[in-house]
Amino acid sequence: MNKKLLVTGSVLGILGIILGAWSAHGLEKFVDTDAVKSFETGVRYQMYHAFLLLILGSTSFINLRFKKIIFYLVIIGLIFFSGSIYGLATNDLTSFNFESIAMITPVGGLSLIISWLIMLIGILRNKVD
Repeated sequence: MNKKLLVTGSVLGILGIILGAWSAHGLEKFVDTDAVKSFETGVRYQMYHAFLLLILGSTSFINLRFKKIIFYLVIIGLIFFSGSIYGLATNDLTSFNFESIAMITPVGGLSLIISWLIMLIGILRNKVD
């Protein structure tokens, strides 16, 4: 599980840097400034959670069951939160109307919040000081 967390965190980080560079140096040619800012919010949260997975995969303070739960919550959260923000920010560039699924954004945010809460519970339950 640790390797899966580390690999996923690394891939999310790589993709976050690529998407961040694109939003800074290319996206503004296709969408307005507000859409670029929104897209960058998705990138920022993706990077935060890439680091979370890297830290989680490098620690023994959280047990395996909690790591699995956090992993799936982060993946679902990023797909729903960052993914929907990417879609909404670039909505004019596609034939799919991402506004029709905009309600998944807060569900993704809630999933990310719960992943941090589960991590906190896992840390507090650890008997090692």
